[in-house]
Amino acid sequence: MSSSLIGGEKPRKKGAMAEAVLDASAILALFQAEPGASTVAEALPSVLLSSVNASEAVAKLIRYGTKPEAAVDAVRRLKCPIVAVNDRLGLRAGALYALTAKFGLSLGDRICLALAERERLPVLTADRAWASLDIGVEIRLIR
Repeated sequence: MSSSLIGGEKPRKKGAMAEAVLDASAILALFQAEPGASTVAEALPSVLLSSVNASEAVAKLIRYGTKPEAAVDAVRRLKCPIVAVNDRLGLRAGALYALTAKFGLSLGDRICLALAERERLPVLTADRAWASLDIGVEIRLIR
């Protein structure tokens, strides 16, 4: 059993096979038509999104002036599964702090990485700092 999978949790097996996990920065690039948006659009709907990263995306949209209901609807329209954070995923994200602190990753970032690790999927992100991570998760920069 891998020590990174706290409690031996197995990857999810429901529905179509996911091909990547989205970071909130990738979602925002899509919504704001920034460089890399087409990469994210092409990956939909075969991606997973953690509930924490969905929350981050909604909050950022609201900060940029979108009404709360419209921000929630925008994230839901992505039509990708939103994965709830359970105790194992949350604990693994906490443990990832030891490997990511020097990069300044947020809780949401670590949740995204923990989900990708658990599901054995790459992460799509616009955050260039992630390219330096060496934690056993494939990082795909969208730009």
